[in-house]
Amino acid sequence: MEEVIYKPLTKIMQQSLDTGVVPTDWKIANVTPIHKKGDKTEPEAALHGLLGALTSTPYSPTQHLEREQALAKQFAEILHFTLRFDELKMTNPAIQNDFSYYRRTLNRMRINNVPAEGENEVNNELANRMSLFYAEATPMLKTLSDATTKFVSEHKNLPIENTTDCLSTMASVCRVMLETPEYRSRFASEETASFCLRVMVGVIILYDYVHPVGAFAKTSKMDMKGCIKVLRDQPPNSVEGLLNALRYTTKHLNDETTSKQIRIMLQ
Repeated sequence: MEEVIYKPLTKIMQQSLDTGVVPTDWKIANVTPIHKKGDKTEPEAALHGLLGALTSTPYSPTQHLEREQALAKQFAEILHFTLRFDELKMTNPAIQNDFSYYRRTLNRMRINNVPAEGENEVNNELANRMSLFYAEATPMLKTLSDATTKFVSEHKNLPIENTTDCLSTMASVCRVMLETPEYRSRFASEETASFCLRVMVGVIILYDYVHPVGAFAKTSKMDMKGCIKVLRDQPPNSVEGLLNALRYTTKHLNDETTSKQIRIMLQ
């Protein structure tokens, strides 16, 4: 299976990363926007549109990833941003206190009729939403996990395997690119490796939330031992945040179905 699916996909994605060029044919896709309500610019709406395009019938998830590389890259960019944002948030724990101080300062200015400088004042409704957002340990991962879970629950006619197979295939592509010297040597910089690592961890977490038994069970299509080994093979200071994401933000790690070996690898 890996020879037939993952390695050809890996070569295609590696060539695109190497050259920075997306062939015209890859940019053409039959996409049906899946927008129900609210602001179309919200992350949930954007993610639902991408997942709908990458998992809809009649094509299999693998065929979608082959046919719609531009959309797969967009999805990967969202995952990369999500993991990077939460890494920075966790290394700057004072950000919530700073924002609370900012809100208190604005309230005092309003009470005293002191005009705010410039046009960057945050209104109360947005400030409340931002405060709740920053209260989460990993706010972007929670937003993405909730949105993916909602997508699956709202599309009961779409086999759940379409979504989980899409996620597991993306994880496998990233893993193969990272663990194969031939592909790894073509990376333009270490930032490319960081990109693949974040995408791999991101799809593992989403898979763990939407699959009934999660990513760590023996029946999972995620090669968790292989993925964790890839992470462990990197410089420790560059992946500790990603390992912590697997330790503390997944849903099924502590289930009885998780093997002892995987638990030890994540210690």
